[in-house]
Amino acid sequence: MNNPTICAIATAPGGAIGIIRISGSEALTIADRIFRPVGSNAPLADRKPYTLAFGNIVNAENEVVDEVLVSIFHAPHSYTGENSVEISCHGSAYILQQVMFLLTQNGCIPAGPGEFTQRAFLNGKMDLSQAEAVADLISATNKATHDMALSQLKGHFSNELSDLRAHLLKLTSLLELELDFSDHEELEFADRSELYTLACDIHQRLASLARSFEVGNALKNGILVAIVGKTNVGKSTLLNHLLHEEKAIVSDVHGTTRDFIEDNTIINGIQFRFVDTAGIRTTDDVVENIGIERTYQKLQEAKIVLWLIDQQPTEAEIEDIKERVADKKLIIVRNKIDKSTAHSTFNIQHSTFTTVDISAKYGTNIPVLEQLIVEAADIPQLSESDIVITSARHYSALLLADESLQRVIDSMNLGLSGDLLAEDLRIVIDHLAEITGEERITPQETLQNIFTHFCIGK
Repeated sequence: MNNPTICAIATAPGGAIGIIRISGSEALTIADRIFRPVGSNAPLADRKPYTLAFGNIVNAENEVVDEVLVSIFHAPHSYTGENSVEISCHGSAYILQQVMFLLTQNGCIPAGPGEFTQRAFLNGKMDLSQAEAVADLISATNKATHDMALSQLKGHFSNELSDLRAHLLKLTSLLELELDFSDHEELEFADRSELYTLACDIHQRLASLARSFEVGNALKNGILVAIVGKTNVGKSTLLNHLLHEEKAIVSDVHGTTRDFIEDNTIINGIQFRFVDTAGIRTTDDVVENIGIERTYQKLQEAKIVLWLIDQQPTEAEIEDIKERVADKKLIIVRNKIDKSTAHSTFNIQHSTFTTVDISAKYGTNIPVLEQLIVEAADIPQLSESDIVITSARHYSALLLADESLQRVIDSMNLGLSGDLLAEDLRIVIDHLAEITGEERITPQETLQNIFTHFCIGK
């Protein structure tokens, strides 16, 4: 069969309820072979869609495996666009495996990762960017990532691209029509001033979408915050407070942390990736020096740097940190206020640096520091309708589309012919189509790469 009926467990193990999904032309027929309804004996195919049927799943010996509820969906009005059934069983791993075994014995095959959503895409229930949003919605860890995924799933991004594509396609068609009348050089079906204005407008919209990737990527993968400073200033203690768990070993021995320790936490609905790094000092220890080099590497990767100090730094240390964080947000964290009142003498002159006094040992002013970290992240307030790019694939396609559109603008400034403009406009449309799969279907390798990241049953 070219399009066999598939089945999969769609719920995580350990719950009170387990759901098995079936999709394909034979979904209702196969489910009928193992389902015995209580009350009406009408086959599932004859029942109204969007209804529930109560009954038992039975094996070949007519023994009851479980009492279940069966949800019925008729094509094309289902998630996949095919006939579909969802069997709600008790969450026992044994029961779920028995039902899966019976389904495969009666004609189903186990679904691959993401195959339900892949079928929804292939059956026109959603475009490619919406299909990818399903995976993002499943993996959302906070409100921001949830809202971004839901916005994309609802088609806000797709609608924006569709609008751009419609304008580009109209002008491309007019330019190509001019080629059919190339012996009449004076004919111009596409108004050049209108084309130029539109190209500049779309250029701005593509650039704006591409710029949103920095925010989207940070929210999706977490904003990297590096905790740096000398040995024994309290970096590991601070990390443990920020993560609300004993993640790092705390010791009075200098050089305890020889490699970076990284973990995620959520502050005010934003995911941060905190990195505790090896203490910076001069040492002959080869392993510790490797850790210090990794500290500088993480410092370069971070968007926010927490410079932890417990005494007045030297001018050389101040200049060094200024140079290393020139393009980052730096928060100077003056630790150990429980031990000394000398912090008021710490003097680091720089208008863009924020300073806060804490006690990592006792947790003093940690909420204040957390608020400063949120402010340094500089994440705009997002709503469900905001379009924010989170996929590196989308970002790359937008950049390529914008690059081709810039060639259109440059060509018009140079007064080049319509055939060159039309070619570059087609390239723009093709790059936008790579995002949604509209008109120009992406290569099989792209589809496979996208859907293999889904969990079984979705």
